[in-house]
Amino acid sequence: MLALNFQSELHEKLLIEHKKNYTIRPGDLSGVYLENSVVWITVGKKYAPKRKLFTAFLDRVKVKKFSQLTKDDLAHQNPDIKNVQELIALFEQIYQKNLTEDDDVTVIGFSEIIGD
Repeated sequence: MLALNFQSELHEKLLIEHKKNYTIRPGDLSGVYLENSVVWITVGKKYAPKRKLFTAFLDRVKVKKFSQLTKDDLAHQNPDIKNVQELIALFEQIYQKNLTEDDDVTVIGFSEIIGD
């Protein structure tokens, strides 16, 4: 089974409180995360043990350019992110690579599966 993993403690808190049901990932991941599929939502640092929070259904998988992200997209990713440049800077830090507004991102909307 595929997993959507979240490394940030802020995201973990938002996921547990059911305030986060959306993620943005750099690159075109539409061939990996298929709309209408089931994944685990997990938390944990890279190369460290992960903890499964819940199973989720992928309601929406859409590829956009960074420059096409809306304020709503940004708010769902992280309420502290105010603009695309801040998101790019954060992703460059997390993923250790240079990114531009012309690069693709995958916007993934998910909902918890109850009773799994």
